[in-house]
Parts: sequence; C-alpha cells; structure tokens
Amino acid sequence: MNRILTINAGSSTVKFGVFEAVGDRAVHPLARGVLDLHASPLALHFEMDGQRLTVPLDAVSTDDRAEAIGAALSWLEARFDGCAFAAAAHRIVHGGIEFDAPTVLDDTIIAQLDRLSPLAPLHQPIVLQLVRAMRRARPEQPQIACFDTAFHRTHAPLVTRMAIPRWLHDEGVRRYGFHGLSYRSVADQLRRDEPELLAKKLVVAHLGSGASLCAMEAGISRDTSMGFSALDGIPMATRPGDLDAGVLLYLQRQHGMTAEQLQHWLYHECGLKGVSGISADLRVLLASPAPEAAEAIALFCFRISRSICALAATLGGLDGIVFTAGIGEHAPSIRAAVCERLSWLGAKIDPHANARNDRVLDAGDGIALRMIRTDEEQVIAASAAALLFRGA
Repeated sequence: MNRILTINAGSSTVKFGVFEAVGDRAVHPLARGVLDLHASPLALHFEMDGQRLTVPLDAVSTDDRAEAIGAALSWLEARFDGCAFAAAAHRIVHGGIEFDAPTVLDDTIIAQLDRLSPLAPLHQPIVLQLVRAMRRARPEQPQIACFDTAFHRTHAPLVTRMAIPRWLHDEGVRRYGFHGLSYRSVADQLRRDEPELLAKKLVVAHLGSGASLCAMEAGISRDTSMGFSALDGIPMATRPGDLDAGVLLYLQRQHGMTAEQLQHWLYHECGLKGVSGISADLRVLLASPAPEAAEAIALFCFRISRSICALAATLGGLDGIVFTAGIGEHAPSIRAAVCERLSWLGAKIDPHANARNDRVLDAGDGIALRMIRTDEEQVIAASAAALLFRGA
C-alpha cells in the first residue's frame, strides 16, 4: 500500500492528489482533483487517465467538514481498489521555529501548530480543521505535515532578523518566508532539467492570489520577500505587501479600527482589489478599461521588479528570473512588464516565446528567463514518501 493522498486546503476548496510511491523519493501521479465545499450537492472534480469526472457526494458540508471529508475519502478509496492510503499529506503554511521537515501529525504536534494560527490566520486554522476532520473520519489514517516555511530555513541569521528588540525575535517574531513547497518544486524541476542554471543566482517569482519572491543560489533559499506573515512583500490579490506600520497606527487612532478590523482590512481589502476598487482577480483587471485597473496592474509590476532588485542584492548578482504559479504561468503581459523594468539588468524577454507561454522566455543575450509550472502536490507526495518509506 504505497499510495499517498496529498491535500492542499483553501477556504472553500480542497485540492488533492493521489500518488504512487516508488521507493523513498520517487512518486507517480495517479489522479488530481478538487473538492468544492460550497457546491450543492457537494462535488468532487476528478481527473485521471486523461478523463475528467464530476462526482456528487452524498454528504453535507458541516462546519467541521468531517462529513464531507469522510464522503470524499470513501469515494477515493473505492476508486483505488478499496484500500486506505498509506498516508494523507498536508500542505501546512506555517511551521514556526520548530518544524523544518515533514512531520507525522499527532495531538501534540497539532496543538503546537494551532498556536501558530495567529501568524497565518487565513491558512493555518483551515488546514488544521481539515486535519481534525480527517482524524474523525479515519482515526487510523496517518497524516503528515509538509511546511511552506521549511524551504527558507537556510536563510542567514541576518536575513531572518527584523529591527526589533532581541527578546521579541527570540520569542519567534522573525522573517520566515512562505510558498516554500512551490519554490522547492521549481528547484527540483531545474535540478532535473537545467542543473547548470540551478547552480546560479536566481529569483523565483511565485505570482498568484498570494504572491512572493525567493532568492535562490544553487537551489537553496537565501532570502524571500515575505517575512513574519503572509502579508509582507509584494502586493497580492487582497493583501498589501510591504506596508508602513504607521498606516496601522493611523487607522487605529483616526478611524478607531480594532485589531479584528485591521486583520480583515489587511487580508481582504488591500492589494489589487484595494487599489483598483474593481476586483482582486487580475484577469478582470487586465480586461478592464478603467484607469484604476491599469494603475493596480502597474503598481503590482513595479513592486515585483523593485523587490527582485532587492533580492539580487542579497545574492550579490542575478543570473535569471523564473516565473511560476497562476499569474506567473499564464499572464504574458505581467511577465513582459516586469522584465521591461529590469531590462537594464539584462532581462530581455522574447515576445513570441512569452506570448506562447514557453518555458524559455529570454531572447538569448541577457539573463535567463523561465516559466516553470509549479507542482506543490508532487513535492508534498515526495516528501511524505521520503518520511514513510525511507529504508523500506
């Protein structure tokens, strides 16, 4: 029984994958899908062997998600020979100081991760709710946590520190970085396909609803745009990125905003949505003739290019840029605008390759430019296999 179920939980959907482990590292994808927790009836959208299926589930979406998860697990187990999975492996956004490698989840570990929920309030509570739902539905099912923060544990102490009192840093208020599973996916693909490029100094741009940048050298994370929380760095769909802390004091003092109101504002009302006043969806903004939409897009690209320069300073140079995630993989105009601002650094994009969403985007006479499709589920499955089957 070497099949691993991967789980990547969002607020209303759960992405999953089914992988066959071959040894303690190699994994082969068997199926991928999405469970829509807000659909009526509940539906499992499933892709396997080139076929796409939508499977209604005989369950309701309760607050604890246990019934929905139990129904989805039952259908998946029946689909795969009626066998339970060797493990369910989860993407966990925040591992704090303690967790830097895949970990089997038990009551003690879950409680430790729950204490990190204030550091990732949009993500951590949701995935832990799902972990608990699976424990109720399948108490015998091993569950494994794979952490987004772990990839960035290679940062130098100077990179992790903020200019705050030492006692607060020692308490855990430091720069962590996120999207680590995505960055590991890009590094793994470069290691396989272009090892000579991986050995160089790269900035990888994970551009999606959540967005960040990672400075890599020889496939190792040296710096990242996100810090203590997933609010930091470049603007996102609804999050502001870098923000003067004085803005929060102003909102608190002049507008009477509470901590809860500030949290909602920071996570849901800023970014592309806030600047445009139209939408958080970049596709909507690209199609809009409104000047506010154009300004939001221009700010997004400007801040990305500026942050790439900052990360190049950490690396001591820049040999290439890799675009990944939803926007990075599918928005040629964003890639072109970022590279135009960085043309002085040698970011010369081939317009035809860019329009085709090719892997190789550079014009051949500057720094390397790549588009690589991230695969977080593959990384989660491989990490779980390494933990489960090492030495087997």
